[in-house]
Amino acid sequence: METGKVTRAFFEERIATRLGANRADVSLGPKHGVDFGVVSVGDRAVVTATDPVSVLPGLGFERAGAFAIGIVLADVAVSGLAPTHLTVSLSLPPSMSDDEFDRFWGAIDAECEDLGVSVVTGHTARYAECSFPWVGAATGIAVGDPEAIVRPDGARPGDDVLVTKGPAVEAVGLLTTLFPDAVGLSGAALETAQARLDDVGAVRDALVAAASGEVTAMHDATEGGLFGAFAETADSAGVGLSIERDAVPLLDGVESACETLGMDPWRATTSGTLVIAVDPADTDAVIGALRERGTVVERVGRVEAGTGVAVDGERLGPSEGDSSWEVYERLRDATGRDERSSG
Repeated sequence: METGKVTRAFFEERIATRLGANRADVSLGPKHGVDFGVVSVGDRAVVTATDPVSVLPGLGFERAGAFAIGIVLADVAVSGLAPTHLTVSLSLPPSMSDDEFDRFWGAIDAECEDLGVSVVTGHTARYAECSFPWVGAATGIAVGDPEAIVRPDGARPGDDVLVTKGPAVEAVGLLTTLFPDAVGLSGAALETAQARLDDVGAVRDALVAAASGEVTAMHDATEGGLFGAFAETADSAGVGLSIERDAVPLLDGVESACETLGMDPWRATTSGTLVIAVDPADTDAVIGALRERGTVVERVGRVEAGTGVAVDGERLGPSEGDSSWEVYERLRDATGRDERSSG
C-alpha cells in the first residue's frame, strides 16, 4: 500500500464490500472521497466523521492543537450541520511533557467551547512506540435536522461551483512555518507565506455557506489538493465539473512559495479550502455571506452532466498523489528536523 489516502480502486475492492452489518438506520455510509456518514436516530440525523490527529510540535503545541481539531470538525461541518460532539483517542509519545499536553489540549478545549462542541469520550495514553505527528484519531459528530444536511454527493448539473481561498493554502503555511530556513524565502515573502497557516480552517465558512442559500454539496480540499477535491466532488455525485483555472482565487504568497519549493499548488493539501456546489439562484447570496466574514471566494465553474473534471476544457488525468508530501520529506531530510520530536 502506498502512503497517503487509499485509491478509489483500493477502497472499492478491499473496503466497500466489507462494512459489517447492513443497518437500515445508516442513511449515508462510507464512500470514497466523501467526508462524513449519517445515521438516522428517530427524527434526528447524526453526522459523523473520523480523521487522524496530527500533532506538529514545530507549530507550538497551542497552534498544533487548534490546527489538528479544526481538520476533524471541518469534515462534519461540510454537512451543513454545526458540530456538536467530539470523541478523541490519543496515543502520545513518552517525550510529550505534561506542560506540552496542557497547551495542546487547552487549544482543543478552547476551540470546542467556542463552537459549542462537547467532548463526550476518548482515550489518552503515552506509549513507547508512538511518535509525532500521527498520535491518534478523533470523531466529530453533529446532531440535527436531516432535511438540513448538505449531502457530499449532492452536486447537480447546472449548479455553480465556488472555491474559497484557493490552492495550497495549508501546504504553503505549514512548510514555510516548519522549515523557515530551508524554503528559499526570506523577509516579507516568507512572512506572507507563513501567514497562510492562519487561513486553514473551514468549519465557520461551511456553516455560513449552508445557511446562505441552496448549497447542494461541500468538500474540504485536504489531501490531494484542489484538483483532488474537484475529482472527489464529481465522482461522488456522478457528474462532471467544468472549471476555469484563472477564476480560482490564489492567496498572497502561495504562487511564489510553490514555485520556490517546486510544488504543484493544485495537488497540494489545502485544508480550509472549500469546494461548494450551489444553485445558481443563490450563488450571489452565498458569495456575499462568505465575503462578509472576510473569506475569499469566487465562482470558478459549473456542474455538468457526464463524469470527470475539465479545467479550461482539458480533462484532468488520474490522481498523481499529493505534491506536498515529497516536498515535506525533502525539507525534513535537508534540515534533519523530524516532527517526531517535540520542538
